[in-house]
Order: sequence, then C-alpha cells, then structure tokens
Amino acid sequence: MVETMIVIAAVLAGIAFLLALARFIKGPSTFDRVIAFDVLTVVSITFIVLSALIEERGIYLDIALVYALLSFLGVIAIARYLEGRF
Repeated sequence: MVETMIVIAAVLAGIAFLLALARFIKGPSTFDRVIAFDVLTVVSITFIVLSALIEERGIYLDIALVYALLSFLGVIAIARYLEGRF
C-alpha cells in the first residue's frame, strides 16, 4: 500500500513538474518565470524526498533540506533584484 502511494505521489509530482516547466518556457513575464522556477525547485525537492523513501537513505533528506534553503534564498534574491532594491 505504501509503495502504491509513493508511485501516485511520483506521478503527480511529474505532472506538476511538466506543468511548471511549460509555464517557465511560455511565461509571458519575468515574474511568471520566477514563480515557475520556484515551483520547479519545490517539485525537485519532492523527487529527492521520494528517492529517500524508496531507497531508505536518510542522507537524501539532508540534501533536500539544503536544496530547499538555497532555493528560498535564490528566489528572494531574484525577487529583490526585480523589485529594484538590490
């Protein structure tokens, strides 16, 4: 049952990744692309966490945490740059 839920979560994350990638490519404004990039990083973190569950390796959770922190800081820096305060 748990394996089925992990597969369903992976499929849904894959669909979310494709939709966000389409918005990143098509996005009419820079702000749409920044938000799509943030969604892509969140979905990538989801894939890392799912990999940690499947392979039963806790170190991947540390990698996901560091990636999430760096992603957050990157999006904040880009937002401040686009706002003109950087």
